[in-house]
Amino acid sequence: MIRKVKPQIRVIGFDDGTFSFKSKLRRDKTVLVGVVMKGSQDIVGIVTRWIEIDGKDSTEKMIDAINNSRFKDLRIVMLKGITYAGFNIVDVERLSKETGLPVIIVIRKKPDLNAMENALRKHFVDADERISLLKKAGEIRELIPGKIFYQSYGIPPQQVEEIIKLTQKSSLIPEPLRLAHMIASAVMTGESKKE
Repeated sequence: MIRKVKPQIRVIGFDDGTFSFKSKLRRDKTVLVGVVMKGSQDIVGIVTRWIEIDGKDSTEKMIDAINNSRFKDLRIVMLKGITYAGFNIVDVERLSKETGLPVIIVIRKKPDLNAMENALRKHFVDADERISLLKKAGEIRELIPGKIFYQSYGIPPQQVEEIIKLTQKSSLIPEPLRLAHMIASAVMTGESKKE
């Protein structure tokens, strides 16, 4: 539990790299990048792991990256959505419990959960398990009408909104997530992509 949100709160923001349809068929991997920052200003460090496209290892790789890093003063885990590397869905409850940190999920476009469930049922034999992970993330709330949505685990909405605003710098997306996106896309394509 966070008693007071400080301007220099330590946040780790995760995003994944791009991948092609061909790599999806081969069940290749893509990079997972975590950027550790103090608020929106100072980059403290970066962690990386590789995750399977459409696999089931994103949660354990995030837990490993956090728990085995030198960054012991983290206060928040921030995710850019809940699905990584296609449908490698994060178990936010497990992520929070095994790291001891609350989780904030920042979303640019409100997801169509029915369409996601239909896609999962069509393409995955373990669709019910993956759908249950989507539902664990909780209620989707709107922060900036039509532009920024969020979900959270282990932290009240008022603090979530305060932390999102505090970690924004040159974009609506919080800076740790924006930088993680740029680094991950550069690793996979040789050049960073615009957020």
